[in-house]
Amino acid sequence: MRIISRKKLIAFYEQPQYRDAKEMLEAWWYEANHADWKTPADIKAKYGKASFLANNHVVFNICGNKYRLIVMFNYQVGIGLIRFIGTHQQYDQVDAENI
Repeated sequence: MRIISRKKLIAFYEQPQYRDAKEMLEAWWYEANHADWKTPADIKAKYGKASFLANNHVVFNICGNKYRLIVMFNYQVGIGLIRFIGTHQQYDQVDAENI
């Protein structure tokens, strides 16, 4: 997969209060960027706790669900677009299916 908007991840974990997310976000980015996900089932095989929403949005739990990462996938083209990264509380305030 080609993951777009890595800058969002970096901008997030460079904030002092979110530095604990750096290692896990970088590991996720590396794995996702090198993955060959063709279907949601492929993601589920690697990330069993991922949540699948409408509009090909997938929610990944980061740092034991302390943070949430929303990525919109186009499986046919092999692209994932990072739409949101934030705390669980921030996640609760967004429309995860349409962000």
